Amino acid sequence: MFRNILSKWAAKKAPPVAPEYPPGRRLYCIGDIHGRLDLLERLHRQIEADAAGYAGERELLYLGDYIDRGMQSKAVIDLLLERPLAGFRVRHLRGNHEQTLLDFLYEPMVGQGWLTFGGRETLYSYGVGTKKIPTSEADYRALQEEFRAALPESHEGFFLRTALCHQAGSYYFVHAGVSPNTPLTEQRPEDQLWARERFLESVRNYEKIVVHGHTVTPEAEVLPNRIGIDTGAYSSGKLTCLVLEGAAQRILHT
Repeated sequence: MFRNILSKWAAKKAPPVAPEYPPGRRLYCIGDIHGRLDLLERLHRQIEADAAGYAGERELLYLGDYIDRGMQSKAVIDLLLERPLAGFRVRHLRGNHEQTLLDFLYEPMVGQGWLTFGGRETLYSYGVGTKKIPTSEADYRALQEEFRAALPESHEGFFLRTALCHQAGSYYFVHAGVSPNTPLTEQRPEDQLWARERFLESVRNYEKIVVHGHTVTPEAEVLPNRIGIDTGAYSSGKLTCLVLEGAAQRILHT
């Protein structure tokens, strides 16, 4: 117990982690897309131009929330599957919106909440739910079955393969954030997908710099303990990308 108290005290007093991405590699990390195919295509072109001539390993990481809110969710997934950027090692993380979609496939009443925060737009993009607004459990079950039939197997596989986090150099990548008092290796999926106030308000320095999306800010937030890059693309028109190389941190956006 005494050892646990000491370790917690030491963590609170820990100095900021120095930014450092592994040598010979450059990472492009993209925030929440939310069905904005037009912005994703534009940002991909910017990334290709920025990476032209770079001789090291080029990496691309997406922080999740590919779907919902914007009207082109299906088209976004089609692009990621069928037209990935050539010459990049690509990783996809899972956002809370993808998790909710997966939950809806197994529990129809999840749709009650999902439709209020972007699910309706995603369903429409797959040609589902255009005839009737669900009002009963039977309606949600029918909607679930209609969506199951319309969802391509490759898309469901994509959602299932998404990871909850990724670590490289002095960085920890996650969709929403972390629980401030829990080691990064012990984070719960609920916090990785949904973290908000406690994480955002914390000035705690973690074992790594946490890079996240999920919470909208007008500009990217680059802080000593975390970097937030959800700039509300679906409504602002600004889709943001963090570029990491060595100790450098810079921002691209549409």
